Amino acid sequence: MITTSGLTKVYRSRGREVTALDGVDLHVREGEVYGVIGQSGAGKSSLIRCVNLLERPTSGTVTVAGQDLTALAGRGPRAGKELRQARSRIGMVFQHFNLLSTRTVQDNVELPLEILGKSGKERSAKALELLDLVGLADKAKSYPAQLSGGQKQRVGIARALAGDPKVLLSDEATSALDPETTRSILQLLRDLNRQLGLTVLLITHEMDVVKSICDSAALMESGRIVESGTVSELLATPDSELAAALFPVTGERTAEDRTVVDVTFHGEAATQPVISQLSRTYNIDISILGAAIDTVGGLQVGRMRIELPGRYEDNVVPVGFLREQGLQIDVVDGSEPVKEGAR
Repeated sequence: MITTSGLTKVYRSRGREVTALDGVDLHVREGEVYGVIGQSGAGKSSLIRCVNLLERPTSGTVTVAGQDLTALAGRGPRAGKELRQARSRIGMVFQHFNLLSTRTVQDNVELPLEILGKSGKERSAKALELLDLVGLADKAKSYPAQLSGGQKQRVGIARALAGDPKVLLSDEATSALDPETTRSILQLLRDLNRQLGLTVLLITHEMDVVKSICDSAALMESGRIVESGTVSELLATPDSELAAALFPVTGERTAEDRTVVDVTFHGEAATQPVISQLSRTYNIDISILGAAIDTVGGLQVGRMRIELPGRYEDNVVPVGFLREQGLQIDVVDGSEPVKEGAR
């Protein structure tokens, strides 16, 4: 649904050049919620603004729903009209809501429909339908100043849906909200994804956002995507930075003659009492040094750091038992994973 290829964005100011995007290749499948995570300055905002051509890429291509948007940029009035039409099928939700304070909630939602030339009757019916969809049917005649932050963002989401988009872009939509409101907005985005078949691309610096609603994720650093995949794929990847950040575990071995193992649970294996089975089968005492378990996409997933008595050569069979259960196993030397732990 969304593909970028070799996407580069260079900003020039006062003789200086700053590369915000450095050859970004991204592929978001139709109907999924895809999260791009990274620290400030990683290039996330430039990426999402290039996806709908609010920022013109320096080089590379952006394709949305099979249409190359970069081919429409800067090629005369006809191409400009086609680009505007293409943009109308891409909804955008902003961090700071961007509502017009002098317009009512309903009028804010109607604004994109005015630009599209819809009649007053069509605008009103559509706006009220969308406000009902986001749970704000009773706030149609209110003004933004009368709303909470979460309600303002719901208006922003309703406005983004006015053109019946197939793609919804979210630019740090929850970063200005408190935790409880953030959860409700994320749940709304997931519900809209399922009900309307929306493809959602969101950027964030919060791991909990990815954990809560994303099917796939990418990690950005210095204008590049350094890691990407479905959440389940990432959890099954040895030394994955994203997996370690989503489910961090710590804990050092208590003595030299101990083996520390990181166990990643996902899929059906997450519901099985594997650790207790291991203890009973081999009659060994197992210490749990740390664990991070949560529900992602309706499935329980997580990571656990355990300590086994004896050195690694004494635990080849127990470690093999864990791998046979479909678990991702990384043997830890002190506090650093060893690459031989890949399944």
